[in-house]
Amino acid sequence: MRPEKKYLVEEVSAHLAKSNYVFLANYDRITVDETAGLRALLNEHDAEFHVVKNTIFGVAAGERELPDLSEHLNGPTAIIVGGNDPAGVAKVLTKFFKDKEKVDLKVGVLDNKALTKEQIEVLAKLPGLDSLRAQLLGLLSQPGTGLVRVLNAVPQSVLNLLQAKVRAAGGE
Repeated sequence: MRPEKKYLVEEVSAHLAKSNYVFLANYDRITVDETAGLRALLNEHDAEFHVVKNTIFGVAAGERELPDLSEHLNGPTAIIVGGNDPAGVAKVLTKFFKDKEKVDLKVGVLDNKALTKEQIEVLAKLPGLDSLRAQLLGLLSQPGTGLVRVLNAVPQSVLNLLQAKVRAAGGE
């Protein structure tokens, strides 16, 4: 392999190492300003948008042992990688692509499993990472809160019983 191609493969491989997912998009009719807008939206999720050559991506993906995506490597291809919130990134992409009607998701990979365009759209409908963490924290704190209430109820009922006996006996 020529040194310049080897460098490009290493660069794409470094991009792929940034996250456990990669989304491939056809950016055929997107303008430079729209690309800058998309990059700004993705930056909020620590994700990146990179234009790649299909052959270079195919080699880098093969080296990283990603699923075979060769049937989707035709036409202009951009990769979206980075960050820890694939659902949030999928939300940004599906909304952007739906609004612009110019760009289209091709395929994705999440945890070394290929995702169809439809599966990416389902992923986009999931709550964001922060929301899922809040829900999990709420679920984990509910049993503890219930236990505290039960444990507190016993002394409280004993205290109420004693106060009622003292009132019945004529004392305050």
